Order: sequence, then C-alpha cells, then structure tokens
Amino acid sequence: MLLTQHRADRVLLHHLTWQQFETLLTCLGDQRNSRIAYDAGTVEIMTPLPEHEYYRDAIADTIKDIADELDLDYECYGSTTWRKPLKQAGVEADNCFYFQNEHLIRGKLNFDLSQDPPPDLALEIDLTSKSLARFPIYARLNVPEIWCYEAGELRIYTLQNGQYQDVDTSPTFPQLKIRELPQLIETHRMQGRRALRRAVRNWTRAQIQP
Repeated sequence: MLLTQHRADRVLLHHLTWQQFETLLTCLGDQRNSRIAYDAGTVEIMTPLPEHEYYRDAIADTIKDIADELDLDYECYGSTTWRKPLKQAGVEADNCFYFQNEHLIRGKLNFDLSQDPPPDLALEIDLTSKSLARFPIYARLNVPEIWCYEAGELRIYTLQNGQYQDVDTSPTFPQLKIRELPQLIETHRMQGRRALRRAVRNWTRAQIQP
C-alpha cells in the first residue's frame, strides 16, 4: 500500500485490494463524516468542509421539497457506501435518492447491487476538485443521473452508453429548470433554511402551474 497526502482534507491510498478496502470501511465505521471512493485499487478519503456540508444539505432539501410538491415517492440514502466488487468500484455520494426505482427498494435497509438497482440520482458537491475521478466509478455502478454542484453552478449528467453527458434537463424532474437552484439558494441563504425551503416550494409550484 502506498499513501499519498494531497491536501489537508484528503488522503489517497494506492494499491489496495478489494478486501483491504472492505477492511478499511469496517475500521472507519459508520459514525464518521469522511467520504470514501474506491477505483480499482486506489482509495480517496475526503473530510468535507462546512461550506461543502451546507450546499450538500441545502440541495438535498430542495430535492425533497420538490418531490413533495410534485407528489413523487422517493427514498434518500445519504452517503451510503455503494459498491460492486466485480467492477472494482465503490463510492459514497454526498447524497443519493431513489425515484424511478423507489417501489423496488421501499423499506430496504441492506443492498446488493448485483441484485438491487443503484440510486436513480446521486449528488456530488465539488468545491475543491477531487483527486479521484468519481464519474467512472458511478458509471460502473450504473447510476443513471448525477447532479454536480461546483463554483455556484449545478450541472446535470446522465449516463449514456457508459459515459456521462452534460444535459440541460433532469430526467427525474423534466418539468423544472433545475439549473436555477443555485441562484435560488444564494438569494435566500442569509434568510435561513426555512425561508429557503419555502422559496423552493413556491418556485416549484410556479413552474408546474398551467
């Protein structure tokens, strides 16, 4: 195993077997705020900063509020560790959701991606560029949609023929102008979380009214 320290908020580990990755997850436990990704022997461990956590929760809340306004069933599994040993791929999203496949996993507490569908939507907050590229990992896990917040922009990516393509419209919320959400968040950030959530609901209703 080779360790490379890139920044104070992240560590890269090289030449780890899948079993060593599983052992590392066990040793770190579930009660932590770090995020881990594994790509064919390389592991990145990141410790998120307060700004990262704010936008993670703010965007996750908007997704839930939008779903409520659209009367869509969903499940949210936070930073669950999604993994496929045969694909040598594992990742913890900043948040993740089931929408289209919610009925298939409703109430489940344990997952096996060789049998269960992956999350329909993953959220990545990229305030400082990650050393380990996440998209190839998500592609091997077959996650169909990723929202990536970076530098005040929210970009939408969909999996097409094994590659993620930057698109204008979210398949999950095709009737909404999702790229407007960062501006909505910034406009209401200093007013508090409740004001922001009310604004998101009003914004959603305004777009779906005939």
